[in-house]
Amino acid sequence: MARLADYFVLVAFGPHPRGSGEGQGQILQRFPEKDWEDNPFPQGIELFCQPSGWQLCPERNPPTFFVAVLTDINSERHYCACLTFWEPAEPTQEAVCTEDAPEREEEVDEGGPVRLSPAAPGPPGQLFAPKTLVLVSRLDHAEVFRNSLGLIYTIHVEGLNVGLENVIGNLLTCIIPLAGGSQLDSVEDGVRTISLGAGDRQVIQTPLADSLPISRCSVALLFRQLGITNVLSLFCAALTEHKVLFLSRSYQRLSDACRGLLALLFPLRYSFTYVPILPAQLLEVLSTPTPFIIGVNAAFQAETQELLDVIIADLDGGTVTVPECVHIPSLPEPLQSQTHSVLSMVLDPDLELADLAFPPPTTSTSSLKMQDKELRAVFLRLFAQLLQGYRWCLHMVRIHPEPVIRFHKAAFLGQRGLVEDDFLMKVLEGMAFAGFVSERGVPYRPTDLFDELVAHEVARMRADENHPQRVLRHVKELAEQLYKNENPYPAVAMHKVQRPGEASHLQRVPRPFPRLDEGMVQWIVDQATAKMQGAPPAVKAERRTTVPSGPPMTAILERSSGLHGNSARRLEVVRNCISYVFEGKMLEAKKLLPAVLRALKGRAARRCLAQELHLHVQQNRAVLDHQQFDFVVRMMNCCLQDCTSLDEHGIAAALLPLVTAFCRKLSPGVTQFAYSCVQEHVVWSTPQFWEAMFYGDVQTHIRALYLEPAEDRDPSQLGEASAQDERSALDVASEQRRLWPTLSREKQQELVQKEESTVFSQAIHYANRMSYLLLPLDSSKSRLLRERAGLGDLESASNSLVTNSMAGSVAESYDTESGFEDAETCDVAGAVVRFINRFVDKVCTESGVTSDHLKGLHVMVPDIVQMHIETLEAVHRESKRLPPIQKPKLLRPRLLPGEECVLDGLRVYLLPDGREEGAGGSGGGPALLPAEGAIFLTTYRVIFTGMPADPLVGEQVVVRSFPVAALTKEKRISVQTPVDQLLQDGLQLRSCTFQLLKMAFDEEVGSDSAELFRKQLHKLRYPPDVRGTFAFALGSAHTPGRPARTTKDKGPSFRTLSRNLVKNAKKTIGRQYITRKKYNPPSWEHRGQPPPEDQEDEISVSEELEPSTLTPSSALKPSDRMTMNSLVERACCRDYQRLGLGTLSSSLSRAKSEPFRISPVNRMYAICRSYPGLLIVPQSVQDNALQRVSRCYRQNRFPVVCWRSGRSKAVLLRSGGLHSKGVVGLFKAQNAPSPAPALPLGQSQADSSSLEQEKYLQAVVSSMPRYADASGRNTLSGFSSAHMGSHVPSPRARVTTLSNPMAASASRRTAPRGKWGSVRASGRSGGLGADVGSRLAGRDMLSSPQANGAPPDPGFLRPHRAALYIIGDKAQLKGVRPDPLQQWELVPIEVFEARQVKASFKKLLKACVPGCPAAEPGPASFLRSLEDSEWLIQIHKLLQVSVLVVELLDSGSSVLVSLEDGWDITTQVVSLVQLLSDPFYRTLEGFRLLVEKEWLSFGHRFSHRGAHTLAGQSSGFTPVFLQFLDCVHQVHLQFPMEFEFSPFYLKFLGYHHASCRFQTFLLDSDYERIELGLLYEEKGERRGQQACRSLWEYVDRLSKRTPMFYNYMYAPEDTEVLRPYSNVSNLKVWDFYTEETLAEGPPYDWELAQGPPEPPEEERPDGGAPQSRRRVVWPCYDSRPRAQPDAISRLLEELQRLETELGRPPERWKDTWDRVKAAQRLEGRPDGRGIPSSLLVSSVPHHRRSLGVYLQEGPVGSTLSLSLDSDQSSSSTASGSRQAARRSTSTLYSQFQTAESENRSYEGTLYKKGAFMKPWKARWFVLDKTKHQLRYYDHRVDTECKGVIDLAEVEAVAPGTPTMGAPKTVDEKAFFDVKTTRRVYNFCAQDVPSAQQWVDQIQSCLSDA
Repeated sequence: MARLADYFVLVAFGPHPRGSGEGQGQILQRFPEKDWEDNPFPQGIELFCQPSGWQLCPERNPPTFFVAVLTDINSERHYCACLTFWEPAEPTQEAVCTEDAPEREEEVDEGGPVRLSPAAPGPPGQLFAPKTLVLVSRLDHAEVFRNSLGLIYTIHVEGLNVGLENVIGNLLTCIIPLAGGSQLDSVEDGVRTISLGAGDRQVIQTPLADSLPISRCSVALLFRQLGITNVLSLFCAALTEHKVLFLSRSYQRLSDACRGLLALLFPLRYSFTYVPILPAQLLEVLSTPTPFIIGVNAAFQAETQELLDVIIADLDGGTVTVPECVHIPSLPEPLQSQTHSVLSMVLDPDLELADLAFPPPTTSTSSLKMQDKELRAVFLRLFAQLLQGYRWCLHMVRIHPEPVIRFHKAAFLGQRGLVEDDFLMKVLEGMAFAGFVSERGVPYRPTDLFDELVAHEVARMRADENHPQRVLRHVKELAEQLYKNENPYPAVAMHKVQRPGEASHLQRVPRPFPRLDEGMVQWIVDQATAKMQGAPPAVKAERRTTVPSGPPMTAILERSSGLHGNSARRLEVVRNCISYVFEGKMLEAKKLLPAVLRALKGRAARRCLAQELHLHVQQNRAVLDHQQFDFVVRMMNCCLQDCTSLDEHGIAAALLPLVTAFCRKLSPGVTQFAYSCVQEHVVWSTPQFWEAMFYGDVQTHIRALYLEPAEDRDPSQLGEASAQDERSALDVASEQRRLWPTLSREKQQELVQKEESTVFSQAIHYANRMSYLLLPLDSSKSRLLRERAGLGDLESASNSLVTNSMAGSVAESYDTESGFEDAETCDVAGAVVRFINRFVDKVCTESGVTSDHLKGLHVMVPDIVQMHIETLEAVHRESKRLPPIQKPKLLRPRLLPGEECVLDGLRVYLLPDGREEGAGGSGGGPALLPAEGAIFLTTYRVIFTGMPADPLVGEQVVVRSFPVAALTKEKRISVQTPVDQLLQDGLQLRSCTFQLLKMAFDEEVGSDSAELFRKQLHKLRYPPDVRGTFAFALGSAHTPGRPARTTKDKGPSFRTLSRNLVKNAKKTIGRQYITRKKYNPPSWEHRGQPPPEDQEDEISVSEELEPSTLTPSSALKPSDRMTMNSLVERACCRDYQRLGLGTLSSSLSRAKSEPFRISPVNRMYAICRSYPGLLIVPQSVQDNALQRVSRCYRQNRFPVVCWRSGRSKAVLLRSGGLHSKGVVGLFKAQNAPSPAPALPLGQSQADSSSLEQEKYLQAVVSSMPRYADASGRNTLSGFSSAHMGSHVPSPRARVTTLSNPMAASASRRTAPRGKWGSVRASGRSGGLGADVGSRLAGRDMLSSPQANGAPPDPGFLRPHRAALYIIGDKAQLKGVRPDPLQQWELVPIEVFEARQVKASFKKLLKACVPGCPAAEPGPASFLRSLEDSEWLIQIHKLLQVSVLVVELLDSGSSVLVSLEDGWDITTQVVSLVQLLSDPFYRTLEGFRLLVEKEWLSFGHRFSHRGAHTLAGQSSGFTPVFLQFLDCVHQVHLQFPMEFEFSPFYLKFLGYHHASCRFQTFLLDSDYERIELGLLYEEKGERRGQQACRSLWEYVDRLSKRTPMFYNYMYAPEDTEVLRPYSNVSNLKVWDFYTEETLAEGPPYDWELAQGPPEPPEEERPDGGAPQSRRRVVWPCYDSRPRAQPDAISRLLEELQRLETELGRPPERWKDTWDRVKAAQRLEGRPDGRGIPSSLLVSSVPHHRRSLGVYLQEGPVGSTLSLSLDSDQSSSSTASGSRQAARRSTSTLYSQFQTAESENRSYEGTLYKKGAFMKPWKARWFVLDKTKHQLRYYDHRVDTECKGVIDLAEVEAVAPGTPTMGAPKTVDEKAFFDVKTTRRVYNFCAQDVPSAQQWVDQIQSCLSDA
């Protein structure tokens, strides 16, 4: 029984002690005046009576009532029912407030309580003071309190004739039964009718179960106010311990909302701050750091604004505001959605019927009270579903004297399948759940509705899931029970309580509330107390029972575990493998192992493994041999590697007893246990895991303690103890708790002691176990320290692992990165001891171990650890002696300066692809692939490094890499790993540098790591902006303020016809009303948007630029000078000047005779964005006309001159293709010169453009000197068709016989240089139109160019040749008839488009680097796929067209190449033509210039074609430049002596144009490069030795160091025009596509390819001669050029080495080489008998060589000579023969070369002026009369001469004059010059006499000759 009310208090308004305007509450009276012993009077009641503050009020308000809740220090709740009414203020009270009456009133308006009805004003100036009646109780009967206080107020107001003291006395002495009506004997006990002695009657119903909360209607109201979603989020917030604040203007609503929220949390209890109504004075409580549920009057909303982490629910507005920083986890699916839908069915039953055609007439809606219970039932079901099976995860740690229970959280989450779930994780870690476990975990206690539900109804709930009606029925059943709990006897609920009249508060009350007689009330209370003492004490009768456990738990959502479904077959495999291992059938086990390791990804298989191993331990098979041990350890490790630190599936727990059981004998007395090999896993260092394990074991032992011996089972079977037919630990505990009160005191003591010692012994056992698993085998390596200190996780550690899995010395991996290399043993020991002590402290205090025992444990732990370390030392020592089974160490790749690792090595297997060399293949050799290693991703490359998996190969390192920017395709594959044949995820990466990485991830690499690798790779491959590429990222700072490059202009790609049509239509529409219109590729800002309809922005730009672009070039504005200066320095400008195409001078007097000029019209890139700033145009064309001409061409790329033949003066022009209405219209016209436009455009505009166009071409023709005055028809079609005979012999390679020298040289002169048979359309490769072929084929029969390269007799050709040929696209020039009056002719040819290049390249890639082996091995399949790619056919077409153009140019006609947009195929053709025609471009410098001019300046779109950025991703890689390099390579093969650069140079360019290592090949035009500040950045500041950003700079630096780019066979013929064969049969597949070097990866990054040099010292430790060291050179592995360099490189290296040994600074290789060549020319001339110099010729026997061998007539007969120098003209003209004759005297002496010292006729020091632009240098000169030479050396002691002057060539010796830089101190007469046939040498002696002497000596030598 309990008191209904503890205290009655009367609180009134009183003045504030500090005299402020605020009042404060004063307790006038309280009854009883003494505190109850069991319940002291709560402090601070007066604050809660008026939560908004005590204030006077100008009018009388109606009485208000609410219930506040106070919580005391024992967390007991006190309910304060407050009824407030208003009385006229007494004068003393008024005095307080009169001083500031106006403000007071305002405050009252804001903060006063809500006015419920119109308030009546009193007399003017009259104020009213609040007075409150308060009832304090520990019971929550709000209605009874409202009625009782109302009755007291009514008696006072109505003046009833009842003593208030009696009523209050009765109220305080009223006793009512406690909850649990059902346990009482009769209705009378459960229902109490009370009367307070004023003729009233109230019925109090006690709830049946006190554990169920009472909610009345509060939950339903909460849902009405806030809605389902908001309430659910508040529910989750309260459960996950967030702060919740309710706001409302009504106090009653606040307390109801708080009560409702708590009711929803049942069966969990809210254990944090709970204040439904918070007084204004205590608002700072809201900033507390702990969670809370608080209600605050909405008037104080402003004060709550700055709370950052509080969830605010506004009840009046129906909103819930969650701050940004707060994340409320939601319920796990499917519970969230299910709960939501059930709630909506309960709250809005009509929702289901809303769409029915014939809705039922009425639906019965529940009453509010019933709805309230239904809503609670939904949440009750929710908790039952969430916590289903929780009792199976309880650990009974102690039973007596009090139960100690722990909850195994990880197991619960694991079995429910909710490990990842944020919500449940937080709930289980929360305080509320801890309270739930300690309250409900007890096995023997009263049960309630929740226990029933969670134990018995789970199956029903699962079955009902998909049947809403059945769910609803269940909810209604539960609601009935909840309702019955609150209203057990609805029939007797009859109240009769008087109430005051309607507006009684407005009537003048005759008197204030009277002062009550304390004595009388006290007397009534005392009497009642005395009566109670006589009665027997009321014992709360509890019906205690064993709490049912319910069915074992199931996963909340059956997630199919995919591949690892626990099929019986998998478990069978695991069992078989284990039995094979234990039967010693190792080969069988080995076969099954991969399948087992794969199966162990599944949970069931892991459990099965643990059980099987367990059985073997029980059969005493725990001692294993080495192989068995290795297998078992491997399987255990595989099981454990997927365990999280929580071990939610109990795998680690099941294996823990096994790892301390299995062992092997290493040597007598030394045994190694399995635990020393499975320490690598994170689970062992997790304290929670050990605690759960410990409690589980303790439970098993405690249960065994109480079971009868017969039932006792092996305690080591941990979780299995709860088998079906046996009693669980909870059942045992329940039974023991029931018996406990009946036992004697001694028996109780004995049981307590037994339990305590059981726990203590387990603690010792666990201290041992933990030391086993935490102390590493090699105790000098501290693993634990690192983890506990948080210095990196296990994964990073195990990467560098060399598992000695046989020896078990797993911990070796830690030496590399532990950070504790020097850690002493004691450190490790100390860390482990601390870890174990922390554990022991926690578990022992929780499970009630005595303090003596605990102290004993602390003493024991260090000893245990120390002993274990000593045992391990012996094991470690012995295990070292076992042969290790290794997993290779990860080899770190070498990185370039500036290259950074993005992702560290992921272990992978590199698998063989279709290239067979790496896998042994037909060439034989070892199988280098598959290789085992790791894949690294850096900012520049993707790199694989590893070692072959084949043990026979040895320790070879395999490297494969490619630049990230070259990646063209990445696809996921599923492959078998080579070692254990597992099916693993893999990746296949293909790059345009002809590399393929096909790899399978090792099983230790998680799928998320692989995914991260893919994402990072993609991010690096396609940066959003070109500035993200490696070349830019390499330490360059971006210029701020420049707009980022957004999307890429695809330009006129050949994607779809329709797109072009639309574009053209738009342009045409635009042109109708705009006169000066041009098409620009849109600027960066507009890229990616379609051009606007009217293109206003672009037009305005062109208008602005018009005046400046159209000024004559002479009048440059000063502001443009800067741009001009930088433009003049560009490559194209240097080249124009070399070709004599004009210089840029601002004088108007420039000779008009120059046919061409350099025009700066495009210096601002206004006419054509993709052209360079300076262009060559005919002298006669004005700049302003160019603007109009440009409109006829695609992309405004109008024809400009790019090269002029030095001999025939013909020019080569390039342009974009024609717009349909341009020249084509012009040619189609019947009557030139005024053509009708093809489209009905604005007549004048079309005319003007076409006219300009015609004038322009006319100007080009007239600029050619030969055609300026020509008349008549110059066209190819005039050729006679009789010239077509293909039988005409046309020798290409000159066959030279020695029999008749004269005849040979004659044939040499007449033989034509080219052959035109190949130009005809040959079968499938119909490149040129047949007509063109036939017309040009007649070339063979015509006069050939003369031997010196002059064109054939011009008179003969003139009538037949047009002055200008326009090479255009056949499709474009259809139907064009050549006009008889014109001097140009169109040559329509079929070209391929860029997209065909792309498609062809894809096929080429697959042919050269196939992804998988071909079906039929052998060369045939490769050749077939190569043919399918049509790559060589495209090369053939390019060479064919280029040779045609070369031929035309050579014959004196100019050519305009006008194909596609003028930046792909045009560039290829134009560059090839220049390369074939001009020897300068075949030098290193010239080739660079050619690429810079034609490819970079003329705007080949490198970034677009190379797909460098995200925008280009869709367009893909189109290798136009690579195709050009391939063509150059084909020419190089046919003319190896014509090129200064080696084939390696071409490969180098091919690799780096795609690698993005240099900035050279980035961006699409000079304009874009200027915009990014790339072109002129080097001017002002010279950068230090940082990484080269320009490829050319890099090549220069390298060329100085090494001759890798130099071609030793270079011996050019100056006038030579090359005409290569172009038939497919003559083309070779470039080895760049097929060769690879696995030893070091691609050799194009020189810093990386140079492996560590082999020091020569090692070769000769004894100082003797170097041993010949032979080595095997493997195909595909070694780099053959490096393993076996050519003789010349070898000799140059040897020279450098010797120079270094002699302590001299080594000379540059180029100087040495030039000197050797000079010497070879002068003294190495053999006579006809021995031909040592044919060494070089013989190495190229099958190559055509226009220079080759030539014959000379001379005094000594014909000598065969081979020229090796570029400055020697080798045409066999008369002068050539004469020189040869003069030279040959020196060759006589070459047979008997004597020592040089004997031939020194005269010697001394002379100053010699170097070649052009070189300084004077002092040299030691030797005059050798025998050899007829003047030799010079660096110093007197030198043996190697620097140079030789052959006296045979000397023409005169004359006095000289000093030139610049000559020695200052020397007399002028000491200078003399020696003039030879080739140059003049300037000398200077030390004084005049010695000069004279030298002149005499040289003269005498000459006269002797």
